[in-house]
Amino acid sequence: MPAPGEASPDLATETFLAHRNLLFTVAYEMLGSAADAEDVLQETWLKWAGVDLAQIREHRAYLVRITTRQALTRLRALDRRKESYVGTWLPEPLLTAPDVAEDAELADSVSMAMLLVLETLRPTERAVFVLREVFDLPYDEIAEAVGKTPAAVRQIGHRARSHVSARRPRGDVTPAETRGALDAFQKAVETGDLQGLLDLLAPDVVFLGDGGGVKQAVPRPVVGADKVARLLAAGSTRLPAPLRPAVVNGHPALVLELEGEVDTVLTLRVDEGKITGLYAVRNPAKLSHMDTETALRR
Repeated sequence: MPAPGEASPDLATETFLAHRNLLFTVAYEMLGSAADAEDVLQETWLKWAGVDLAQIREHRAYLVRITTRQALTRLRALDRRKESYVGTWLPEPLLTAPDVAEDAELADSVSMAMLLVLETLRPTERAVFVLREVFDLPYDEIAEAVGKTPAAVRQIGHRARSHVSARRPRGDVTPAETRGALDAFQKAVETGDLQGLLDLLAPDVVFLGDGGGVKQAVPRPVVGADKVARLLAAGSTRLPAPLRPAVVNGHPALVLELEGEVDTVLTLRVDEGKITGLYAVRNPAKLSHMDTETALRR
């Protein structure tokens, strides 16, 4: 039997598991790291297991509050780690079930492009934006989660929303449009078609690579269609294996596998029919979880 004041193990476990995907998505969107999000869930469970559920009116809201507070603490530590990171830091990619792409709002919120936009927010701004704009939590619940007043949360939310709106993709892009751009891009890369790449890339396209100081990657952003196209065309002659399509962070992407392990994940951002962002993650520490699908749900 549970000790006085503790939840029944079965009820505590069932409640936690019922909301686990939601909690993971909240943590992942705040942190941009699947490994750190999993650690946050472990910390959330440890705190949740000792709670007297009879005293909790809204179980989901309470779990989200624990997760948010743990994620905020970890986010500040993660920001310090990024200061000494070798090269460009990119979020950890996630293989996602194909049906995640059907939820356009969820897919947009976990896209590599959006996670990079969220990186430009302060920790509390990021938490408020995710909880309000993605999960539509009421301001009083968000206030409890971040330790602010509802009035302050409204102001923070307005500021974060304006910040994100100025930097997010310029128009709605359907999965079919992204898939079309990706298919054409894959063909051009694999054949070394320089003109084909130039036709696909926006004039101000940005190519980012993350090797974490372990794998070779572009050390700094490569900007401009001509530079990016020539880099990709030259690299196509050295591809050690075919690229395979995958659904990553809710969007079509390309994966390079070597000897049964993921070597590179390439995602892209499409704006108004042109590729404006290319993101290549090669850091092995960020790809170790790519052999299993991670469910992202509200």
